[in-house]
Amino acid sequence: MNTAELGLPVDVPSTALFTDHYELTMLQAALQAGTADRRSVFEVFTRRLPEGRRYGVVAGTGRVLDAVENFRFDADVLGFLRERRIVDEATLEWLASYRFGGDVWGYPEGEVYFPGSPILRVEGSFAECVLLETVILSILNHDSAIAAAASRMASAAGDRPLIEMGARRTHELAAVAASRAAYVGGFATTSDLAAGFRYGIPTVGTSAHAFTLLHDRERDAFQAQVDSLGRNTTLLVDTYDVTEAVRAAVEVAGPELGAVRIDSGDLLLVAHRVRQQLDALGAERTRIIVTSDLDEYAIASLAAAPVDAYGVGTQLVTGSGHPTCSMVYKLVARAESADPKAPLVPVAKKSSGGKTSIGGRKWAARRLDRDGVAEAEVIGTGPVPGELADRQLLVELVKGGQVVAREPLDVVRDRHAVARANLPLSATQLSRGEAVIPTEYIQLDS
Repeated sequence: MNTAELGLPVDVPSTALFTDHYELTMLQAALQAGTADRRSVFEVFTRRLPEGRRYGVVAGTGRVLDAVENFRFDADVLGFLRERRIVDEATLEWLASYRFGGDVWGYPEGEVYFPGSPILRVEGSFAECVLLETVILSILNHDSAIAAAASRMASAAGDRPLIEMGARRTHELAAVAASRAAYVGGFATTSDLAAGFRYGIPTVGTSAHAFTLLHDRERDAFQAQVDSLGRNTTLLVDTYDVTEAVRAAVEVAGPELGAVRIDSGDLLLVAHRVRQQLDALGAERTRIIVTSDLDEYAIASLAAAPVDAYGVGTQLVTGSGHPTCSMVYKLVARAESADPKAPLVPVAKKSSGGKTSIGGRKWAARRLDRDGVAEAEVIGTGPVPGELADRQLLVELVKGGQVVAREPLDVVRDRHAVARANLPLSATQLSRGEAVIPTEYIQLDS
């Protein structure tokens, strides 16, 4: 859910300068050459998944739609381009009236993807499409990386909820996007209020070690927090001695204490000891929340521990070692002239070094086995085989420049849970391996 959907005021800035210099110089040259108006098809895909990952997660689509809508060259932006002499006056005049008027198709947000999956297809004139390359890639590469890490962590956590708490570990704007992507991937809440304000994500938080250190005694800090927030609050018990802190926490809040948080030490060992102590003190319903530089591997290692929830920061907002998805935005088809009726011809990069691309406007479908489990990502050009007609993945997102597919974030989050559940069981393995299903190419143009 975006800010507009929440009915909240927002001053949306132009996204036109979230781009690279050469996008505009290409535009200028194409305008002069008379090729800028050729109908073109660009596709976003990745040639490979990050090492060891079994699937990718499409995230950031909703933010891409916002960025396309707000891609406008206002007076300040045009003034900057003129002052720096980045493009000539004829190009500035063209940019002044720029509005994307093409079509966008893509995998619905929350869906999984694999090498070669055409997760976004942008169609229109070369001029209007090429300008969107950088902003689209910057959003999808970041958000999909975070969502993939979140999805792996959610798989490892099982039914135990995850709290996103990485705002202090990344850029302030990236933190909001990361929180949104984490929610798509399966996290339940965030500590970031800006994410709650902008996207409606549930927010949580109680206190840090500084609050305990502020008071003369740990017990005084606990009492102040309980007096303010109620007995169902979460008390942080590892500032000094954990055993003493748990005893004081239950004495102050009683057996109605909501939770205790552990942020250091051997979490597996400490969690078992704290659970035993809580039960002995009559606080059987008091939950245990653990934090402290967790990633999917640490979460998996705590599966047998008496832990009720996990808080994750640094590893999540940095993609758990893979902060980008290496997605690219490639021209795959274009018309031979500016005539709207001119047929599209496939084009592709053919250089060596593993950076080739496949030409042609593509469709994608996921073939299922008899049990309804995914067994292949099928990509092709031309007619879609009848048996795959109802398994196509791309949906219309923008038609004639108008967004037609906005969705509440909870719908996206639920879609991902279903998509992940329909993958083979090996998708949830944390051991290194190849994509969980193969990508098959058929009927492809050369």
